[in-house]
Formats: sequence, structure tokens, C-alpha cells
Amino acid sequence: MQEAGGQCLWEQGSFSTVCSVPGALPLCITSFKVKFHSRGLYYKLAVEQLQSHPEAQEALGPPLNIHYLKLIDRENFVDIADAKLKIPVSGSKSEGLLYIHSSRGGPFQRWHLDEVFLELKDGQQIPVFKLSRENGDEVKKE
Repeated sequence: MQEAGGQCLWEQGSFSTVCSVPGALPLCITSFKVKFHSRGLYYKLAVEQLQSHPEAQEALGPPLNIHYLKLIDRENFVDIADAKLKIPVSGSKSEGLLYIHSSRGGPFQRWHLDEVFLELKDGQQIPVFKLSRENGDEVKKE
């Protein structure tokens, strides 16, 4: 997995330098939020599912690139019990959005995936993962 666009300012050690520039506060907050989401378990679990899904890998083509979230998109949100994200992804053949819905029972409980699907730019949707609650919370991988 590669992240397009290089390292986050936080990783480069220039976070404090940029934040000391007047008017750079929105950039600092955005940089922190991107890093926060990419470290979240809901994010990591979904990316792992994408990486291990042969049909999605074939549709995108190698190498798989995971791009930064668009934080101004109102469909990306995380609260105490739910996370819904659209992660831009691309490969040598196509590009699209990885839609994630994840939840947890409470603030100190572990995140689990409810649904993950890939929507390619041509509109094709590839189910990657769906939680099946029919057989006692059995997890079903699409």
C-alpha cells in the first residue's frame, strides 16, 4: 500500500513550522484529522479487506494507492459509535472510492466493520465485506 501525495506534515516534522505561519491553522487541523483517521481501526480494517479482495484488486490494478480523505466531504464522519468514510483509491487500471461503515457498542469497545464496498469511477460497485448477523454475528466476507 502506498499513500499518494507524500508524507503528512506531522510525519515530516514540519507541523510546528507550518502552524507558526499566520493563517495556517486550517492546514494544521486538516493535517491532524487526516492522520487521526488513517490510524483509526475502522480505516485499517477496511484497507486490509480491500488489499485481500481479489476482484477489487483486479479491477483497480497494481499498485494499490490509498489517497487522503477529503475532509470537506460531509459523508466522512466519525462519532463515538459510528464511522462512515469514503477513501479515494486507485491503481493502474482504474480508480474509485472505498466506502466504509464501521461501528462499536461504546466509546471503549473495539471497532468492527459493518460494510465495505468499492465504487469504481464507471459506477461499478464491488462488495468487499459485509457483516452478516443471520447466524449469531458471524462475519461474512464477500
